[in-house]
Formats: sequence, structure tokens, C-alpha cells
Amino acid sequence: MPVTHPAAGPRSRPPLPDLAVSLAGALFVLAGAAGLVPGPAAVALAVAGGCALACVRLAWLAGAPPAPADPPTPPATTPPAATPAGPRSGGDQVPAEAAAVRPTGRRARRVALSRRVAGILDVAVLAAGLTVAVLPLSEPAHRLPVALAGLAVTAPLYAVALLRLPGRSRLSARERLRRGVDVAGLGVSLVFAGWVLLPPGPVPPAARAASVGGALALAVLLVAALAERRRRPGAARCHAGAAATLGGLALLVVLLAYAAPDRAVLAVAPPLLAGALVTAAGARRTAAGERPRTGAAPAAWPGLTAPAGIAALAAGQHLWTVGEFTAPAIALGLSVIPPMVVREVLAAADQRRRAERLAASEARLRHLVGDDRPPADAAPVDRAGLVRALDRRAGGALLVVDLHGADETAVLDAPVLAEVARRLRAGAGPHDVVARLTDTEFAVLTDVGPVLAYALGTRLLVALAEPCPRPGGASRIRASVGLAETTGGEPEDVLRQADLARRRAVQLGRDRVEWYDAYLEEQLVRRLDLERELPGAVARGELDLVYQPVLALADRLPVGTEALLRWRSPALGTVLPDELLPVAADLDLLGELGRWVLDRACRQLADWSEGGRALWMAVNVTPRELAAPDFVARTATALAAYDVPPERLVVEVAEPAVAAELSTVVARLAGLRSLGVRTALDDFRAEHASLAQLRRLPIDLLKVGPHLVGPGTDGQRPLIDVVANLGDRLGLEVVVEGLESDAQVAGARRAGCHYGQGFALARPAPAERVEAWFEEFPSTPR
Repeated sequence: MPVTHPAAGPRSRPPLPDLAVSLAGALFVLAGAAGLVPGPAAVALAVAGGCALACVRLAWLAGAPPAPADPPTPPATTPPAATPAGPRSGGDQVPAEAAAVRPTGRRARRVALSRRVAGILDVAVLAAGLTVAVLPLSEPAHRLPVALAGLAVTAPLYAVALLRLPGRSRLSARERLRRGVDVAGLGVSLVFAGWVLLPPGPVPPAARAASVGGALALAVLLVAALAERRRRPGAARCHAGAAATLGGLALLVVLLAYAAPDRAVLAVAPPLLAGALVTAAGARRTAAGERPRTGAAPAAWPGLTAPAGIAALAAGQHLWTVGEFTAPAIALGLSVIPPMVVREVLAAADQRRRAERLAASEARLRHLVGDDRPPADAAPVDRAGLVRALDRRAGGALLVVDLHGADETAVLDAPVLAEVARRLRAGAGPHDVVARLTDTEFAVLTDVGPVLAYALGTRLLVALAEPCPRPGGASRIRASVGLAETTGGEPEDVLRQADLARRRAVQLGRDRVEWYDAYLEEQLVRRLDLERELPGAVARGELDLVYQPVLALADRLPVGTEALLRWRSPALGTVLPDELLPVAADLDLLGELGRWVLDRACRQLADWSEGGRALWMAVNVTPRELAAPDFVARTATALAAYDVPPERLVVEVAEPAVAAELSTVVARLAGLRSLGVRTALDDFRAEHASLAQLRRLPIDLLKVGPHLVGPGTDGQRPLIDVVANLGDRLGLEVVVEGLESDAQVAGARRAGCHYGQGFALARPAPAERVEAWFEEFPSTPR
């Protein structure tokens, strides 16, 4: 099962539309400051563009439909991908149909949640924009109620959306305490700043409520944004956008409550405009599927310095303008100090814990170079003991070790398992915990970082690969190791993640260490869905074939087609062979799928032959299918059932998969040729080993990729010329597949290749569309 990497996140540079609306907003603010436009109107115009752009983006995120299950015309911009064996994906069709698979399971729930959050954020931004848009249309006496109503609507919408953002994790008690102290310190400093910066005299109730509530909301949002900026950058942007928007609305309420001049209202335009754009940018990044990052140390700045700086600046401004403090103001200013002291104590505790982890890492390094040997006779703890140890650890990694017999004679009895426990204990560090989870599963909890933990897993695999002595002989075992970081996770979550990584290691062939990440979990869920749905797919009529024509390069007339397997699953969408065949192999369903493909291809070939068109039909098989004792007989039966001439059937086998079972493949291909069936070697790599085994294989066609058509290195001839000459000497027809451009077609023809296929010639399509396409050409036997 191929492993792909998620696409990179959005670029940090603002896109052109954001720059354009920001520039327009700045121009309107300048026009208002110059008196060319009334203040409320200038604010409305400045904010309108940003809110409109943000609302359009958020509406698109909230309502964009999933891709259709089977697009009619795939794009031709991505080069074909080689299929390892079996009925191929067609190469050219992979990007379009892979993009057409609907998200399922955990990923589908996350996508649906992202859409709902984007919809709520869209309404919040719209409410903020409408608030300032109504101001120039309202009487001055009605503007304060309008601003209060806008703030009362926008704040709950933002709160609901931010609480439902994907990727939120349960905070530890230490992290909750740290965030609470940060909110208290920043909130008190902002309340103090608002208290001393408000004009002297009686404070209007609306201004008091907006300043205190806005200060506390800003503290909560800014602390959350700073805390999430490394782990979830998209969520941090959403929090920052909410802080700017709500801060702008709170400032608007304060200004209107004091009946400030119209030009003073211009101060709310920048935060409202920035808040809308930043909110949309954060939602877009969140919807793109960003994976939370763990392990970043909490930053001391601005948690310690920001409250002190805000309070000092506000106090200095108050002394400059007023000259004295009231008793309540002094008490409020002094209340900034206790949260700062607590924050300093927490920072010192964090520093001490990091120092302890560094000391443990140093001890581990000494152990890796042989300077420190732990006792090897300590008994493993049980699962409950491991959970308790996980709960006490602030960092490190957990390795879950799964044992398998190396062959059918291997026995995992008590002496072997005791020896495994001894080797794990000997390989672990002095402070590591070794646990027994099940009869054949162990775990090692280490306090070192992920890189050293991976090195530990590799060393454990080497140690466990040595034969284990037991009464009556030695036993060889194999192991699979799953690794998960323990930072910031609940014990059961860490255990589940490490076990998922272990299962992935088993799927990929064992004797390996696999990391856990969110994408890995999606792959495993997808794999489980495939294993659940694939049995019975043939009986349910869910399999389908599409056909890619093969053309003669001289006159571009069709000479044959290649049958490409598709699984049209109602639950999973269209599944391509790259994903389907490994699952079918593990479930021992390759034979059933191969029989269906051969039968359907022969039937379709017979239908086309009745119309007077003499074409060949290429069918892909894996070496495992080809090795079946009855494969040649089944092929003969299918040909006879539909009265298909044997020379019109081409059986293809992929060259990279041939070497493992070369003798069997040679025997089966020879048997097919004795029937009159033509044979082909697909994905020919033109390497030294490939050339060496080419003479042994009884084949009629040689299929090569477009990468051989490019110009040769160091002024040499293109490699396709060498392959074409070799094909002529061996009596083989060369078919160039995956041709994407007229230049590649011309290069293949210039080299002397007779046949080609690819998007530049014809696209894969269902039988009906291919048959209609055939009608454009004369029926010429080939």
C-alpha cells in the first residue's frame, strides 16, 4: 500500500486579493481621516471588502461538494504512475480517479466538522461586517444599540466555532494551569489598561461592560492563539482573527458610548478588516487537514513580558495625561503582579523538568555507546503498571513490540518469551519501563526523544532477530515495532497510537519500526474499510473494466486495448488497483478477481470482434496469479467460451515483479504461447538485470514507459533507441505507454517503436465510449 505525503500547507505570504482589499481599506481610512468621507461611511467601506472576501472564502469552505465518484474526463497534467503488478491502474488515470474517492470514516467526519465550523465563522464575519455597514445608515442615537447588538451576535458565534475547531486535544492539568495563569495575567493587565485609559469621570455602562468583557475575551483568545501557533497554526489564526474582530467591535461600543467624534471611529477599521481576513485564512488552513504538531516547549515570551509591558505603558500614559491614580486603579495595577509570579514559578518548573529529561537523554546516550548497562533480570510490568508510568511521564516515546514466529516451526513458549523480556530489558535504558501487554506483545516506555527512540527500536529488532535457545533447539522470531510520542497525550491514547503504528509495521512486512502520525491512522482506517468491503465485491457486481486503446504510431489507427480494473464501491467510491491489489493479495482474493477480469475482457473482445474489428485485448496478471497450476487451462476455457482467437489475447506481467518467481513465470508464459496467446512484459526498466533476464522470457511484446523517450545523457542516443533496436533483434514489438505529449509520440515513432498508448493518443474509458470512438476509424485488421 503506497504511502503518500500530505500536500504542503498554504504559503505564509498574503495572496493578492488580501493585499488588494487591505490597500483599499487603508485608502478609505485615509479618506475618512482627511475629511473626504464621513467616519462611519469610511469604516463601512474599508471593512466591506475584507468581510465580503472572507465570507466568500468561508462559504466556499462550508459548502464545497466532495468530488464525484467517477469523473467523466480525467485531467492530463500528471504523468502516469507505474502499477507494480496485476490489472493496472492505467497510469494516466490515477490522479483523476484518486482525487475522486470520497473521504470516508474518520477523515469524512473531520471534513464535515470543518465545513460546519467554516459556516459558523462565515455567519460571525458577516454579522461583524453588517454591524459597521449599518452605522452610516443609522441615526447617531441608534448607533450604540446597533454596535451592542453586533457584538452580542458575533461573540457567541465565534465562541461556538472556536470550540468546535478540529484537532483540539484534552489539555493536561499542568497545561490548563499555565493557560489559566496566562489568561489571568493578560486579562488583568488589559482591564487595568482600559480602566486608566478611559476618560476621567463617570463611565457609561455600555463602555464599562465592553471594556472589561473585551479585555477578558482578548486575553482568552490571544493566549489560545499563542499556545496553538506551533501545534495548530490554522486554529491559532482563527483565534487571532476572533480577537481582532471582537476587539474592534468592543472598541466601537466604547467610542459610541462616549459619543466620540466620527473620525475616532476610524480606529475600528484595521482590527475588523484584519480579523475577517485572518479568520478566513485560519479556516482555510484548518480545512486543508493540518496535522497537530507536538513537542514544542512553551515560550516564556510573551506570557511573562506582555502583561508587565501593557500595564507599564498604560500607567505611563495615565501619569502623563492625568498625573495621579485612584485607590481602585492602584489595587488593579498591583493585581497584575501575582499571575506574573505564578507564571515565573511554572516556567522554572518547566525548565527543571526539561533539564531532567536532558539528563535522562544524556544517560541514554551513554548507554548507547556502552557506558551504562541496565540490569537485565527485571521482570516486565503489566498493562496497568505501564498506564501508571505513562501518566507520570511528561515526554518521551512508547514502543509496542509484536512478536511473530519466523516460520511454522517457531514456538513462542514460556522460555522464548522469557528470553525476549530479558533482551528487551537489556536493550532498554536504566530509567525505561518494559511491560508485557499480551502473550506476544511487549512495550518499552522510554524518556528519550523520537530520534533516539527510533534508534532504540532498531536495536531491539536486531537483538530479537538472534535465535532464542529453548529445550530441544533454538527458535527464531520476527518482530514489528510501533512507536508513538508520549508528549501531551493521555495514556490510553498513546497506547492506541503505538498499537496502530505496530499494525502498520505488520502490514508493511514486519521486521521494521513504524512511527505514528495522523495520516497513518487514516491509512489504517481506510485499509480496514477495504478489507471489510472487498469480500463479495465480485458477487455484488461492483467491479468494472475501463479500456485504454493502443494505437499504431505510423497512422494512429487503433490496434488493441488494455483492460484496466476498477472497483466501484458504494461505500468507498472508486478504488484503483494500486490500493485494491495489496488488499486482495492479503485476503487471498487475487484468483477470484483475476478470473473475473479475464472472463469480462474475453467477452468484451468477442463483442468487438463481431463488429468486424480485429483488435487485441491486453490483460494484466500478477506473478502470483500466473503461478496458479490451472492458469493456462482457465485461459483456454475463457477463450473457448467466447470463441476468441488466442492471438487476440495478450497477457501482461510487470517486469519488476518477475524476478522473485522467474522460473515459474517462464513456464506459464511458455504454456500461454503454446495456446497461441501472446505475452507481454510490462514496465520494462532497461536496467542491467532486466536486460539479462529478457532472453529467458517467452514474450511477444515489450512495454516501456515514457521516461525512456527523453534525450540521452552526455550526448548519447535516447534509451528508447537502444530498447527498440534490442526489440528488433529479439523479434519483439515495443509498445510505449504513458505518452503525454506529441513530442513523446514523435520520439517513440522516430526510434522505430510501432505502437503506443497514453493521453496524447486516447484516454481510458468505459466500453461504450471506446466503441463509439472506434467508429471514427476504418475497420482494418492488424
